[in-house]
Amino acid sequence: MKIIIAGYGVEGRSNYRYFRDLYPDAEIMIADEQAVSDAPEGAQVLAGEGVFGELHEADLVVRTAGLAPRLIKTDGKIWSATNEFFARCPAPIIGVTGTKGKGTTCSLIAAILRAAGKTVHLVGNIGVPALDVLPDVNPEDIVVYELSSFQLWDLKKSPHVAVVLMIEPDHLDVHASFEEYLEAKGNIALHQNPGDIIIYNEKNLYSTQIAQTSPAQKIGYPRPLESGEIDSLKLPGIHNQENASAAILAAKAILPEVSQAEICQGLADFTGLPHRLKFVAEKSGVKFYDDSISTTPGSAIAALKSFDNQKIIILGGSYKGADFAELAKEISTSNVKDTILIGEEAERIAAELKVQNFTHFTILNQVNMPEVVAVARGKASPGDVVILSPACASFGMFKNYQDRGEQFINAVEQLL
Repeated sequence: MKIIIAGYGVEGRSNYRYFRDLYPDAEIMIADEQAVSDAPEGAQVLAGEGVFGELHEADLVVRTAGLAPRLIKTDGKIWSATNEFFARCPAPIIGVTGTKGKGTTCSLIAAILRAAGKTVHLVGNIGVPALDVLPDVNPEDIVVYELSSFQLWDLKKSPHVAVVLMIEPDHLDVHASFEEYLEAKGNIALHQNPGDIIIYNEKNLYSTQIAQTSPAQKIGYPRPLESGEIDSLKLPGIHNQENASAAILAAKAILPEVSQAEICQGLADFTGLPHRLKFVAEKSGVKFYDDSISTTPGSAIAALKSFDNQKIIILGGSYKGADFAELAKEISTSNVKDTILIGEEAERIAAELKVQNFTHFTILNQVNMPEVVAVARGKASPGDVVILSPACASFGMFKNYQDRGEQFINAVEQLL
């Protein structure tokens, strides 16, 4: 048997370990368009541009999540870690997708179920390779799986409980079109059965459309949180109340006997993920928030709606095919004092702000994060909030959104 591991990042390395253990007698090769410097001893490596189009004579090609199946040319079967996990997992799976809010919603679901005494495995796009966890999963456990469009691209089996959050155009630098992106998202429901459950955002057209394709029981959200739940939730913003609403419905779907006290305990136990509208510090009466995970206009809009204070927002980054018109409208009507624009998308955002006759923006070219933070601090007064919520990808100026967020935190902490 010949297996090719296509893509050798964090997930690719996990895939290699898993399939090496599963098929010890197989011939396993690694393919990547980049040079591979950390291949296991003795492993054969195929490297170079276009290599994924030349993976012939393989029985199985295991793609990494971000590698589009259409780019792989092979005589064998195209597979993925997600497909392998779904095929072999002995426990029920709650799968969560959407453009933004996946990680927070998954974490809230896990916290509620753990408060109810369940063993929960939180895997997928949230950062834990699923196949690393698979040997530890027991039938009585529950798996919460964060599913990006890349993981859903060729999914062959849908989760028992599917959660579809708000969807807007995203990753158009990788997907051929928004239609392809939406089709990938829809795979979370494609293989569901009438005995399954789908929880969807009633306010979002695309989430609703996906739910309509499923034969499963349909449950719409958001639903108003009960008073004890609102008091327990530690996360700011209406969007996080909506995430909590979806999480509560998912927890009840998989564990109907979960109590109100356990729900409140779970909400209280989760205080937020890094770089997701997290409070950083207060400096001279100005509060700074890190929302570097914001890589779409919709997520920046949600951040703006989370505060009644006057706001200075830092926007911009690298291209993902986003439309900034709605974000510009929100900025012009939501008590935004000033905007700081950075990166290659700065001019496009500025053009949309001008359409709204909003002129309180500053474009900063070829600057570092301490300079960006210093300019934002200079525009703020006591009582204002400064939000890093870029609405764009991070590449060009930063390694990734985590690097961008950490640089922001460090710059804020250096302020006097």
